[in-house]
Amino acid sequence: MKGVVVGDFLLPTSILEKVYQGDDVEKWVESYTKTDFVCETRADIRNVWRQFELHGPSGVAAPDDLPGLVADAEVIAVHICPVNKAIIDAAKNLKIILSARGGLENIDVKEATARGIPVFHTPNHNAQAVAEYTVGLILSETRNIARSHCALKQGVWQEYYPNSAFIPELNELKIGIVGYGANGRLVAEKLRSFNTEILICDPFVPDDIVTADGYHPVKKEELLKEADVITLHVRLTPDTEKMFGAAEFNQMKESAYFINTARSGLVDTDAMVQALRDKSIQGAAIDVFDVEPLPKDSPLITIDNLTLTNHRAGDTRNSYWNAPNLMRREMITYLNGGTPRFVANRQVL
Repeated sequence: MKGVVVGDFLLPTSILEKVYQGDDVEKWVESYTKTDFVCETRADIRNVWRQFELHGPSGVAAPDDLPGLVADAEVIAVHICPVNKAIIDAAKNLKIILSARGGLENIDVKEATARGIPVFHTPNHNAQAVAEYTVGLILSETRNIARSHCALKQGVWQEYYPNSAFIPELNELKIGIVGYGANGRLVAEKLRSFNTEILICDPFVPDDIVTADGYHPVKKEELLKEADVITLHVRLTPDTEKMFGAAEFNQMKESAYFINTARSGLVDTDAMVQALRDKSIQGAAIDVFDVEPLPKDSPLITIDNLTLTNHRAGDTRNSYWNAPNLMRREMITYLNGGTPRFVANRQVL
């Protein structure tokens, strides 16, 4: 088999090409070519991804040399580079598409499926990073870590905070996790050491699995009523868009905290702002926004019971550099006749 690899600013070709290296894969992929999807800054990447979200995999042009490179390729491995209908048309022998991301906005999965081409991805490539960061945001918001830091940097020894009357310890809280996939499971696992009571809300995961893991399965209504902290770990789809709005915030405890390291589109931001201003919830910590970078006139900046970070949750060296190993494992499992875990169009297997 012949392969193609397309690296970028975040996941350089020198790292991504490791998907084709090693004794377990070299017996399948004899040779490969490589190119780069040029994005020089994180701002460029944000803009590119916005185009994918708005217009799909054809919303951004692929590298000029890619159609020629894939002409006789049977495998293509990408991170941010689009694999749209034009690229699939050019790749007459294509048998496998590998994505070093969990999301697939840059891949024309429908076209690949129509041609019987499996699309393997890595939804857990940054799960450890996001889980660690989520726990960090919970601690920062409930214990005022970031606020204390900012005050001291400004020469202020701050004694009073929005939650000073009832600053909690995690071991006395019920933490509600919405979504029990790779990220949600790791968040629960890490919070276990704090002796918290963990509530899991995920309609796609059987209750007995959650119970066997030592947690409490709950419906959304119970989660809203009972949880002291709610953290989101679901994908943005038409069904989950703005799944947290005014109705949900109104059902939460006044002492509750809201955490989002997933996608901003899961939340009605205006409703969250109103809930924070009205103190109908105690506080929130947010890492993702409808517009990034966050505009200087955003109302979020003026809210005192809100911790903000600039989309850092998945940003570790490991979260990117582990992706080739995860991709290779999926591909080798498939080529050896096994059942891969993460395939976007399982019906073609």
